[in-house]
Amino acid sequence: MIDNKCIGLYIESMLVADQPDVDPRIRRTRVLLQDALFKLLKSKPFESITVQDITTEATVSRATFYSHYVDKHDLLNSMTEAKFQALLNERGVSFDGTCDSALRAILLGVCDYLRSVVDNGGSEPRTIDPYLETAIIAVVTRMSDEGLRQQTAWHGNLSLEMIATTVSWGLYGAARNWVYMPARPPVESIADNIVTLLALLIHPPTKRRQSSRRHN
Repeated sequence: MIDNKCIGLYIESMLVADQPDVDPRIRRTRVLLQDALFKLLKSKPFESITVQDITTEATVSRATFYSHYVDKHDLLNSMTEAKFQALLNERGVSFDGTCDSALRAILLGVCDYLRSVVDNGGSEPRTIDPYLETAIIAVVTRMSDEGLRQQTAWHGNLSLEMIATTVSWGLYGAARNWVYMPARPPVESIADNIVTLLALLIHPPTKRRQSSRRHN
C-alpha cells in the first residue's frame, strides 16, 4: 500500500518562512542581499555580477555580505530557494497528503518563479540565466529527493536519485516550455496533465493496480 505522506510533507516543512530562531536583523540583511541579486539578474548575467555589485545594490558592506554567504553562488542558491518558497506561500499552497498534490504545488511554484524571471514588460521574454536555471533545478531536485526518501516501498528497481532527477527535470522542463509559449495559457490549465504524466514515474501502473486490488 502506498503511504500518502510523500513529497508533500517535506515541502510543507520548508514553507515556514519566518524562522523564530533567526534574529530579525539577520533575516532583513539576507532579504536585502537576495533582492539585490534578483534585481541585478534582470539587467546582467550572473557570471558578470560581482560581490561588490551586490553589496552596492543592497547598501551593505562586503564584510556584511561575507558574514552571511560564502560567495555569490551561495547567495544565488539561498535566494532561489527563498523566493521559490515565498511564491508557494503566496499561492496559499496546501497539500491533501498525496504526491500528486505536492507535484502540482512544485510545478505552480516553478512556473511562477520563471514568469517573474523572464517577464520584463517588453514584447520579448528575457532569457533565463544558466546559473539561475541550475539553482532552480537543484532546489526542485532536493525537494523531490528528500520527499521520496520518506517512501521506499513503491518505486521498483529505480534509485530514488534517478526518480527525483527525472521528476525534477520534467517539472522544470514543462514550466520552462510554458513560460516561453507565445500565447501563454493559464498554468492551471496544463498543470493536471503534466502532474498525471510525472506521477506515473512515482506510482508505476503495476503498483497502482496492485494498490487498487488491495482496496477492492
